[in-house]
Amino acid sequence: MAATAAEWIEGARVRTLPNSVAPVIVGAGAAGAIDRFDWWASLLALVVALSLQVGVNYANDYSDGIRGTDADRVGPLRLVGSGVATPASVKAAAFACFGLAAVAGLVLVASTGHWWLLAVGAVSIAGAWFYTGGSRPYGYSGWGEAAVFVFFGLVAVLGTQYVQAGRVTWLGVAGAVALGAFSAAVLVANNLRDVPTDRETGKRTLAVRLGDRRTRTLYFGLVGVPFVVTVLAAFAEVWVLVALLAAVVVLPAVRIVARRRDGLALIPVLRDTAMAMLAWAVFAGAALGFS
Repeated sequence: MAATAAEWIEGARVRTLPNSVAPVIVGAGAAGAIDRFDWWASLLALVVALSLQVGVNYANDYSDGIRGTDADRVGPLRLVGSGVATPASVKAAAFACFGLAAVAGLVLVASTGHWWLLAVGAVSIAGAWFYTGGSRPYGYSGWGEAAVFVFFGLVAVLGTQYVQAGRVTWLGVAGAVALGAFSAAVLVANNLRDVPTDRETGKRTLAVRLGDRRTRTLYFGLVGVPFVVTVLAAFAEVWVLVALLAAVVVLPAVRIVARRRDGLALIPVLRDTAMAMLAWAVFAGAALGFS
């Protein structure tokens, strides 16, 4: 039986897409802060980011599914693990998304002349696949959060600013750190939820390595970073303080984690953390872009 369109959309894990949208917003805002904002470059950067995000989600679905680590997983539908789609079709969908990201990235690089960024794009695609793919996936060894911080924080934000401005600024770096921390917090929440099944299947995520209590502490630290960054960035652009309003969005997630909820009860944490990241990006990006 072939998966329905709704199942493919659910398998793409739409709730994770703020991880790719938010960095582009902040990178565009950082470019706008030095009067170098470009709609066309921002749109292409968004296509690259979204394609990579959906691609890595399908790639994870495929790799986890064929290894059997999704057989008893709590949370959103897994296409391969649930049997609604064949492994080959999900793998093909992942590589189709990677291909779209590569084409959009090539157009972006060609239009800006920054050809060395092709190497960054190749590393990003490789990082997306080998997160759970290959014989030794780094996501199974506790390096997922670090990779998310780099690719969805530093690379996505600073890459978006660079293709427009030809340089990066310290406010861009601040935004990259904030978004990297938010993205890592989303993954921490996801892996905290999956600790019991990951431990049983031998998936040694950072949450499995740290244990429940220290993983929750790590989550609190990561969601706190963007607000510390906000206060520091306000010394250069006071209107960035409006991004503190994102605390209202993330507070319910913090409460759930603090109350030591687990399993299905942690699913809203992923949603609220991702939405807080998007809210922070919109507020901070607008403050920078219109400064």
